[in-house]
Amino acid sequence: MSTVNIKINGTPVQAKEGSTVLEASRAAGVDIPTLCHHPALANIGACRICLVEIAKQPALQPACTFPVMEGMEVETESPRAVEIRKFVLEMLFSERNHYCMYCEMSGDCELQALAYRYKLDHWTYPSPQEKYEVDGSRKYFMMDHNRCILCRRCIRACADLAANNTLGLKFRGAKTMINADMDVPFGDSTCVSCGTCLQVCPTGALVDRKSAYMGRNCQVEKTASTCTFCSVGCQTQVVTRGGHPIRVEGDWDGANGGVLCQAGRFDPIYEMAPRITAPLMRKKGKLEEVGMDDALAAIGAKLKAAGGARTRAVITGRALDQTLDAFVGLFRDKLQASIGTLEPSLGMDLPQDGTLASLDGADAILIAGGDPLDGQKVLGYRIKRARQRGAAVLFVGDAKADLARFATKKFAPEQLDKAIALCAAAASPAVVYGDGLTEEAINQLATLKDKARFLPLYPATNGRQAEALGLRYGLSAGDLNVAFVLAQDAPLTEGALKLLRAAKCLIAVASHAGPLTEVADIVLPAALWYERQGTFCNLEGRTMTVTPALKAPEWLVEEDEVLSRLAAKL
Repeated sequence: MSTVNIKINGTPVQAKEGSTVLEASRAAGVDIPTLCHHPALANIGACRICLVEIAKQPALQPACTFPVMEGMEVETESPRAVEIRKFVLEMLFSERNHYCMYCEMSGDCELQALAYRYKLDHWTYPSPQEKYEVDGSRKYFMMDHNRCILCRRCIRACADLAANNTLGLKFRGAKTMINADMDVPFGDSTCVSCGTCLQVCPTGALVDRKSAYMGRNCQVEKTASTCTFCSVGCQTQVVTRGGHPIRVEGDWDGANGGVLCQAGRFDPIYEMAPRITAPLMRKKGKLEEVGMDDALAAIGAKLKAAGGARTRAVITGRALDQTLDAFVGLFRDKLQASIGTLEPSLGMDLPQDGTLASLDGADAILIAGGDPLDGQKVLGYRIKRARQRGAAVLFVGDAKADLARFATKKFAPEQLDKAIALCAAAASPAVVYGDGLTEEAINQLATLKDKARFLPLYPATNGRQAEALGLRYGLSAGDLNVAFVLAQDAPLTEGALKLLRAAKCLIAVASHAGPLTEVADIVLPAALWYERQGTFCNLEGRTMTVTPALKAPEWLVEEDEVLSRLAAKL
C-alpha cells in the first residue's frame, strides 16, 4: 500500500494513504483522545473530542474522519485544540448527572479519564437537577440514562455488529435520549441480549448486573480463551477476581470481531445449578459421596462385567480434543463398545471450505437444513450484516424460523431447486447448511460445490472433530447393562434421558447436578467451562485454543484423566 508523508506535532511520519489522522497518529505512537470512536465501529465524528489543528485548515478537524494527505501538518495538542476539548468535556458533564463517586464505572470510565487528563476539577456549568430514568427491565444489564453522553456507540454496535437495529434515538437537541424500538422498555424490545452495546459503552450508562462493583480493571484478571458453547468458537476474554468469573467479554481481534451471543457472554455466568464436587454412588436408593478410587473401581467392574456388546458410551460434542481421543481410545479401541455423541451429527458429503469472513464478500447466501440464529447465533448475526450490505439471503426451511424473518426470499424445503438456481446465478455465493437435510437435498446442494463456499452448522462445539473420529449421534433404544455418559455441562433432552434410564447401570460425568445425575447410579465430577484447557475444531475447521481462566480445584480429576485411569484398570 502506498504511503504519504505528513508531520505530526512537528515529527515527520509516513502514513498509509487513505487512513485517517487518528489512525496515522496512533500508528506513530501519538495518542489522540476520543469518545465516540471505537475500533470495531465506523467513525461518525460526533463527540468532537478528537479535534486537531491541521495547517491550512480554517477550523479544527475531527481526527477520526479526516483523511491524511501528502504534506499535511497536524498538531494534536495545540492550545486551540486543548481549549475546545475542555469545553466539550465541560458541556458533557453539564448535560447529565455525571457524579463519578456514585457511578459503577468510576475508575474505568473514558469520560472520567479525559476529565483527569485535562484537569477538570469542578463543574464549570451547573449540572441539571433533572433525574433521568434507569431502565432495569433487561435481565443481564441496565441502562442508566443519567450517565449517557449520546456517543451513539451502542446504537452503531447494535446495527453494524449484531445487525439487530434495536437501539435508536428519540427527541432532538437537549432532550435526545437512547431508546429501543418504538420507545418500549428495553426488556420488551427486540434486544437479543448479545451484550455488544454493553461492551462498547464508554461510561456507566450500560451496567452489567453481575460484575457491577466487583472490581476495576486494575483489580481483575483477563484470560484470552475461546467460547465452547457452540461450534462458531468466538474468541473471548474471561474476567475473573478472587477465584470467581465475573463476566465474559468479546475479543475485538478475534474472527468473530468481538461479537458474542447470550449463550457465550451471559448464560455461563448465570449458571445456578449446584456443582458436583465429589464422586457419588447410589446406595439404598440415595447418592452418597465416595472416594475417586472407589468410584473408578466400581465403574471398571461394571464395564468388565458388561463387556463391549452390552455397553453404550456417549460423549458431548463440547468435549475438547484430548477428551474425545481418550474416550475413543477407551470405549471403541479397548472395549469395542457402541459409542457416539449426545448431539446430532452432520455426516454429509458436502464441502466445508467456507469461513465467517467468506460471508462478508458473498452476494448471495443460501441457508438450508438449519437456522444459525438458533444454534450458532454469531454466525447468524454475520448473515444479517451481509443482508444489510445488500447480499441476497435465501432461506430454505421453516418460515417461522428466526433467520427467515430477515431473508430476502424464503422457500419451502421442496423448493430448494429454486433457491439453488438463484445462488448459482450470483457472482460470489455461499451455502450454510445444517443437519436437517434429506439425501435428495444434499445431492442438490452438491451441484453448487464448484461455485459456492460451504459452511457447515455443526450442532456441537467440537462436532467437526468428533465426526473426524467416527463419532455420530449415539442414543438409541436397546438392552444395555451399562450406559456411560460424559455430559460435562451439556443439557440432555427428556427423550435422551428416557433412553439412558433403560440401562441397568447409568454412569454420568457431569459438571452440575440436574436431571441426568438424579437418575444416575454413579456420578463423577467434571471441570467447569472456565477450568478446561485444550483445543477443538470449530465449524470453519480452525483449531481453537481454550485456556483456563481459573485453576481447577485440587480434588478434581479431569475427564481425560478419568478415562485414562479407567483404561488402565481394564
